Amino acid sequence: MSVDGPAFGLRLRTLREGTRLSLRDLAERSGVSAPMLSQVERGETSPTLAVAERIAGGLELTLSQLLRLDESDGVSVVRASERRRAGGPNHRYEVLTPPLPGLRAEVALHVLAPGAATGEPNVPPRHEPGSRETAVVEDGVLRLVCGGVAHELEKGDSVTFDADLPHHFENPGAGEARFYAIVAAGLRRS
Repeated sequence: MSVDGPAFGLRLRTLREGTRLSLRDLAERSGVSAPMLSQVERGETSPTLAVAERIAGGLELTLSQLLRLDESDGVSVVRASERRRAGGPNHRYEVLTPPLPGLRAEVALHVLAPGAATGEPNVPPRHEPGSRETAVVEDGVLRLVCGGVAHELEKGDSVTFDADLPHHFENPGAGEARFYAIVAAGLRRS
């Protein structure tokens, strides 16, 4: 028995690139040759279930996850009570997107106390090279300091910038600042 070629190939390529693996990297991790992986990605051949299982292992997924057998309709809901939360009293955030393999963007809701910041000046960014970030101010005032340049933002404003540059957000206001941050993953390796 084999899996559907074109749909599986597209999903495989998206997942492989999303995890920043080359064909050679995945071949080494899965034990499936790079030429075979390339043929599968192009939809020229369909892997057997045994080969698909080895590919899934190389991606650190279960066969069910790779084949999307664990998804009923391709929709993932994150309930408010299930959000991944982090931070402390001055800066807290909630990740609104699910932790899906190959997901190339993350949406988070940040809350900054008056006078607080998301990080310190000159701290290297935690985003991979080529990442882009968009922030939308929901409430309060916000200052983005990116590459040493400050940008003042108010409720309803948005900003997009290269997230691999040194940057942080500050709340210069008297009340809480709430903003959404959308980070798109870095450039894909070819």
